[in-house]
Amino acid sequence: MTEGGAPLHEPIPIGESVSPPFARLPDPAALFADRAERFRALAPGHGLDAYLSFLAEVSRLQAAALEDAPEPTWPAAEAIERATGFGMPPLDRNAFVMDEAFVATLSRVIAGLADVPMPALALAALGRLDGTDALGRATMARNVLSDSIPVDAFGEHAVVAAALQAHFARLASRLDAKRLQPVGDGACPACGGPPVASLVVGWPGAHGARFCACALCGTLWNYVRIKCTLCATTKGIAYQGIDGDAGTIKAETCDSCRAYVKILHQHKDPALDPVADDVATLGLDLLLRDAGFRRGAVNPFLLGY
Repeated sequence: MTEGGAPLHEPIPIGESVSPPFARLPDPAALFADRAERFRALAPGHGLDAYLSFLAEVSRLQAAALEDAPEPTWPAAEAIERATGFGMPPLDRNAFVMDEAFVATLSRVIAGLADVPMPALALAALGRLDGTDALGRATMARNVLSDSIPVDAFGEHAVVAAALQAHFARLASRLDAKRLQPVGDGACPACGGPPVASLVVGWPGAHGARFCACALCGTLWNYVRIKCTLCATTKGIAYQGIDGDAGTIKAETCDSCRAYVKILHQHKDPALDPVADDVATLGLDLLLRDAGFRRGAVNPFLLGY
């Protein structure tokens, strides 16, 4: 594992004015379809090939579940105005309800997974979820949204989390990105969710800017580079990577909180996806755990790490 201090920012291409937006909202259909494609591309020859192929199917089902789905329950205009006025995310995780749209999304993901090959333990978890009533499923959703998932039920909750990602991406996609504002370090301005990773992007007008990617709704928000995405300190920041790899994915470690979140250099490789490439670089997590750092990111497909 290689270690480096705070790197210099990449030079901005001459003639390109950098004025990144604060937030970019997800396009749910493209988000999950592209993620499925990325999982499929990462799988061949990978040590986690079977799992990555399985997650490609999960992502495909997330996209499919949103096709012709019932209309979700949208936050009242007054609630959004109140949240904006008090510097809170307009999508309140604590106010989540099992509406018809989410019930349909989760049911479609569960039904679709019945045709996907998986290990016996995963199949057993899917069976338990399929046999869980509405109250039990609502409890699982609240567990995911409060980051309090029982250790003995990771499999069931990962499927619920996948449905929640699709549901909240759909909600976030209809917000007004220009009205979103910072709500706190390490918190998505749309739903208050934690980051799964951050991206250094190569978009026109934002080349070299860093965006955190929400683990729940997929919203991207602009965040200062060389600053801990968890505790906001600018001291003791370092970048860890695996010897001999492409160098496009690092772990941004913080000596203050002893945690890390991965940073993906998407401007060097546009195919990088914050969820898929986080899973595919599990080896980096294991090295950092041995070095005394804890994962600060949330990824429902890496529960337990």
